[in-house]
Amino acid sequence: MAREKPLYIPQGLKLRKEIFNGFAKEELLKTILITLIAGVIDALLFLFTQNTVTTIVFILIAVAGSVLMLTKDNTNISVVDQMGFILKYQFRQKKYNYVYGLERRKDGR
Repeated sequence: MAREKPLYIPQGLKLRKEIFNGFAKEELLKTILITLIAGVIDALLFLFTQNTVTTIVFILIAVAGSVLMLTKDNTNISVVDQMGFILKYQFRQKKYNYVYGLERRKDGR
């Protein structure tokens, strides 16, 4: 009888060149876009508050948060991808509202 070969499924294959683990060019471009948008908001915030500490903290949180949320894990899913899956699932669900009705009418039908 022939020997059966076990099925080998490799994990952690990298199909793209990454800057660091889970963060590639695509995520870098998204981070740059988020940083530019946050920079405009930050400039407006500085015009109104004239507080440099607040504006520096805001831009640092925007950059760090975007990097953390866009970095993919070993399963190639990021926090933003996971939120997209949740929203897609939520909108696909059908809602059936209960409508109360009498079982019988007074006339016996």
